[in-house]
Amino acid sequence: MEFKDYYKIMGVARDASQDEIKRVYRQLARKYHPDVSKSPDAEARFKELGEAYAVLKDLEKRAAYDQLGSNWKAGQDFRPPPDWNAGFEFSGDGSGGDFGGAAGDFSDFFEALYGRGFATGGRSRQAFSSRGEDHHAKVLIDLEDAYSGATRTITLQRPETDADGHLVMRGHKLNVTIPRGIRSGQHIRLSGQGAPGIGQGKPGDLYLEVGFNPHARYRVDQRDVYLDLPVAPWEAALGASVKVPTPNGVVELKVPPGSVAGGKLRLKGRGIPGSTPGDFYAVLHPVLPPADSETANAFYLYMAGQFPSFAPRAGLGV
Repeated sequence: MEFKDYYKIMGVARDASQDEIKRVYRQLARKYHPDVSKSPDAEARFKELGEAYAVLKDLEKRAAYDQLGSNWKAGQDFRPPPDWNAGFEFSGDGSGGDFGGAAGDFSDFFEALYGRGFATGGRSRQAFSSRGEDHHAKVLIDLEDAYSGATRTITLQRPETDADGHLVMRGHKLNVTIPRGIRSGQHIRLSGQGAPGIGQGKPGDLYLEVGFNPHARYRVDQRDVYLDLPVAPWEAALGASVKVPTPNGVVELKVPPGSVAGGKLRLKGRGIPGSTPGDFYAVLHPVLPPADSETANAFYLYMAGQFPSFAPRAGLGV
């Protein structure tokens, strides 16, 4: 999928005001409208402009697009970075919504960013008392917080316009209680923290979708937690008792004799807590000592002589 530079498509600067974006679009839309323009690419250009304008005219979509940064080039191969929209608050129901065009009108690039999990317009406001819109945001927490529960202060960014009509981000802080046992993809509801109501209507709620910060040691699958555990060749071959760190403390595990790379040692119920807790897996990774001395070199030569029939690549057919 190719990256689309919406600012370049519309010919405006990245700090252009909302009024300037609206004015430029009206000029270009008249110029390239298929019923007016005789240019052979008028229809494609008009469609491309419509997509760019659908993003840049909307404060939330524009602010999210800007978070990708300015280093991407038009036509460059692109995949949305993981959790690219974390910490960004947006309105609506979080399920997609009206893009301002018919289904299929916009590119795969647009759909990858806004097609799912990103509200794009919300519901229309009525001129009478009504409940405020719910807001949504994705937040990243530490894995250890899911084990024990915690109270954390988080900062979310909201897009606004300044006095000159330029897009600015305003941060606001919230104290959030992270329940023990929460897993990635679940939501925390903050009652009354969404958009204000209209008239006498109650404010909406704020829903925080939880994800985990990348961890230096562990990876997570649902409620199961995995650790790549380095072991010495002799520990794998002969068996050993080794100390293993887990998110809630160090444990001692027995490595069975004859263990191989990729073998898993399971600690039942030591994953993320829950009514049915996950498991903790230590995945064995034998590590070779370096041959960085004469003694070490001599030992490796001796070992090679002791296993003359050992064929590590026999399964490759070579």
